[in-house]
Amino acid sequence: MHDAPGSASRTGAPTATPEAAAPADAALAASLATGAGELLLQIRAELGFADSRALKSAGDLRANDFLLGRLAAERPGDAVLSEEGKGEAGRVGTERLAADRVWIIDPLDGTREYSEEGRDDWAVHVALWQRGLGLIAAAVALPAQGVTLRTDRVYAVPAETPAKPRIAVSRTRPPAEAIAAEAALGAELVPMGSAGAKVMAVVAGTVDAYVHAGGQFEWDSAAPVAVALASGWHATRIDGAPLRYNEADPYLPDLLVCRPDLAERLLGAVAAR
Repeated sequence: MHDAPGSASRTGAPTATPEAAAPADAALAASLATGAGELLLQIRAELGFADSRALKSAGDLRANDFLLGRLAAERPGDAVLSEEGKGEAGRVGTERLAADRVWIIDPLDGTREYSEEGRDDWAVHVALWQRGLGLIAAAVALPAQGVTLRTDRVYAVPAETPAKPRIAVSRTRPPAEAIAAEAALGAELVPMGSAGAKVMAVVAGTVDAYVHAGGQFEWDSAAPVAVALASGWHATRIDGAPLRYNEADPYLPDLLVCRPDLAERLLGAVAAR
């Protein structure tokens, strides 16, 4: 089991069980995320950056259509929860709640960064949730960086604990919890774009933790959390509670992803705030 401490849900299901995934599902998640990312790069090239609103809108819509189209063709029996979803199958629709398998997708995580020329800290999230097992397969594409991280690959935690931990935070709104952790651990705050880019920076070893509070939804964290847990990183709510997915209300407002050896200190710093 690759769950972080305390991450079993009220029903006993873990946050993530990547070892339970069929290889074909993990491969599909990576293919979907990578393909949507390639499309987003094409849209950037086609439209340019003069009209940021038009670029954001086109990216969201066309990447979502791409992902929904492929899932309908390749996994027609599965449900989907997408940031861009509408109606009964959309954000707060109940159709997915009766399904045994639900793809949780964010076609473009970090629209602001996507619309800014030269920025590469935006992502595509694709995760598969299965009843009783939690998240079983996922991939996060960082298209402008040319990489896709996935649950069927291992991204090992570096052996040496840093003397001055680096904590990824929002570019515009570093949460008070992260500022408290900065003070308690003598850490350095590293402003960064999308949630997926921040979590993947932890997994890649560019930073040591990501502390977020103040509002997110399931699609913002499902795929990044699954990738992190699959390689043994810590991922929970900022109070140490489990991250639960395919809930009736997809609001999931806070997140801590970090090296396992920093988790207790970070949770303590946030609790003492």
